[in-house]
Amino acid sequence: MATNNNPTIRQRRLARRLRELRTTAGMTHADAAEALGSAESKVGRIENALSGVRLPDLRALLDAYGVTNPAERSEIEQLSREAKQKGWWSRYANVVDSAYAAYVAVEWDAAELYNVETSLIPGLLQTPEYTKALIELQAPDSTPEAVEAQVNVRRERRKILTRDNPLQLWVILAESVLYHRVGGRNVLKAQLESLIDESRRPNVQLQVLPREDPMNSCLFGPFVIMSFPNAAETDIMYTEALTSALYYEEDSDVETYSTLFRRLNMAAANVTQSRTLITDAIKEMVGP
Repeated sequence: MATNNNPTIRQRRLARRLRELRTTAGMTHADAAEALGSAESKVGRIENALSGVRLPDLRALLDAYGVTNPAERSEIEQLSREAKQKGWWSRYANVVDSAYAAYVAVEWDAAELYNVETSLIPGLLQTPEYTKALIELQAPDSTPEAVEAQVNVRRERRKILTRDNPLQLWVILAESVLYHRVGGRNVLKAQLESLIDESRRPNVQLQVLPREDPMNSCLFGPFVIMSFPNAAETDIMYTEALTSALYYEEDSDVETYSTLFRRLNMAAANVTQSRTLITDAIKEMVGP
């Protein structure tokens, strides 16, 4: 089987799951290789997401690891199939870089998403006009076609909030974001009004961290924590900088950010108070 030198997050999730199942079963690479009738190096490649795993081999590994629950087996097989599939975002391969496409793929798989934003409205809650203005600011050399494609990707991403089994979204927003006039007064006003509407969805919880709260000093940058439908699968934390994107998958790293999110959740205004803060920002923008 060909070696994959650039595994996607989906492929890494499957690899990590199989590694955890093997260690839980108390088996070595040699034991797993014996179950497959293969060399140990094959097991290593699978567990490092350097190669995929054929369905017969996957089922043989699950048998060897004592995974007998039909629902769990089905979920792992589905993850294996999805790791090889292209999603709707592949239509934008010419205008969306691979790192962003990888993020969209793993976001689409998530059941719960915890998002802290320090400088802009979260992508899942942006209006098309806000997105357009934001991209034109961040990438001023973009062609109109590229900007429109990015806007369309954001629009497609938002469907995760209204699909069957919609994403459960928790957002903590620094209050200063409400005053960054991306796109000018009219665009931002419409964005904030939309933000209030979105916050009324049953699967969206939006909180604003007041500007005067000392916990603002703990906002080292935006980050996202994603949880997946199967409770046995570990969470992933994502953050990005101007030229890089980082995923943290180790439990200790994810827990550090989860602890910070909980602290921010306690410090931020509650949902009702947060809507009031957004309304206040709109009133200040409009004036008397």
